[in-house]
Amino acid sequence: MKNSDLGKVYLKKLCLSAMFIAIGIILPFFTGQIREIGNMLLPMHIPVFLCGLICGWQYGGAVGLVLPILRSLMFGMPTIFPNALGMAAELAVYGITVGLIYVCIKRQNVLSVYIAMIPAMILGRIVWGTMQAVLLGISGGAFTWKLFFAGAFLNAVPGIALQLILVPAVMSVLHLTGVVRFRRD
Repeated sequence: MKNSDLGKVYLKKLCLSAMFIAIGIILPFFTGQIREIGNMLLPMHIPVFLCGLICGWQYGGAVGLVLPILRSLMFGMPTIFPNALGMAAELAVYGITVGLIYVCIKRQNVLSVYIAMIPAMILGRIVWGTMQAVLLGISGGAFTWKLFFAGAFLNAVPGIALQLILVPAVMSVLHLTGVVRFRRD
């Protein structure tokens, strides 16, 4: 690939990453800025998964790291400590993991999106729980196993279901319209 082609690819991925950040900033407004609904639907996670799948792990990781902190600084939600910091680590892991796994799959399709997403979701939740425990421990709070399972899985079931439906559907539509093609090597 020529340098000019690499520059175009880089610029395209950079612009898409900026778009995913913008989507991640806007989507939580559809939950009415109500923290409980946001915790259930996880609107900032969707653009990070899409960025990791479409642009690659580096961009997905960067978008995941920046998005919650930027949104916290702009709108005060999620609160910077400990929520936005914990989410930044979680979403960065989502973007990196989903991108790394997806690019390693030779024959991409909807199933490969799931194969990339599910381990990313599990690993991201583990990182989120670890960050919450560390950050709350620093401030003198406690983060129990009960809080971890409630926050990471039980309360998040609607959001997890939404992600598992919406992200593969978007990737399928992008493939069918020719915007983003599944690799068929």
